[in-house]
Amino acid sequence: MLNQSLRTPATTHAPIDPSSCSPAEQFFATTGHAGLIASEFTYKKEEEIYGEDEPSEYVYQVVSGAVRSYKLLSDGRRQIGAFYLPGDVFGLESGATHRLTAEAIVDTTVRLIKRRSLEQAAATDVNIARGLWSMTAGELRHAEDHMLLLGRKNAMERVANFLLEMDRRLAVAGMMALPMCRRDIGDYLGLTLETVSRALSQLQSKGILGFSGARQIELRNRAQLRNLDA
Repeated sequence: MLNQSLRTPATTHAPIDPSSCSPAEQFFATTGHAGLIASEFTYKKEEEIYGEDEPSEYVYQVVSGAVRSYKLLSDGRRQIGAFYLPGDVFGLESGATHRLTAEAIVDTTVRLIKRRSLEQAAATDVNIARGLWSMTAGELRHAEDHMLLLGRKNAMERVANFLLEMDRRLAVAGMMALPMCRRDIGDYLGLTLETVSRALSQLQSKGILGFSGARQIELRNRAQLRNLDA
């Protein structure tokens, strides 16, 4: 929750060059040009950023680290809705409260802007309005893709899809450093920890991927992985 984060003082971030940014980063750059003030807060590993049904008073962007959003089911199981990595924006809601809980997966710094200020600026600034629409549409696309993943794909297809997604978002010099653990991956894919581990071992035995440490993954055959996700 935000009150917890007040233990860490806010910092002023340097201006962002929009020409070298992702769409989400371009959006936060645009808000800066519009005179909106963004603050930064740091959360420890596993610390809650906001809880389900809490007022959605801020929009957040990951500066460093990683965030997961999730919902606890009535039987105690956890369904992770999304992982947010550096540059990603989260906390956009259609209603007045958060539908999911957001937690820092590792020590994480986020940038945040008051939602009311954003809405007021969007009423007069077409660039901010367009940015909000674009990010909301992106969240909807992700939710639809995730629903298809959970409803129509088998375990191996889900794991392959996840690895390809992380490859697009995380890979540096051919190596993925995953911030999330295998239990997180299972809760995102609707699989048990054992099923995720078994699928990864099978992919390794086929030479499709290799490990360098517990969470360092190298994709050695992307084409074969894409065939599994088809």
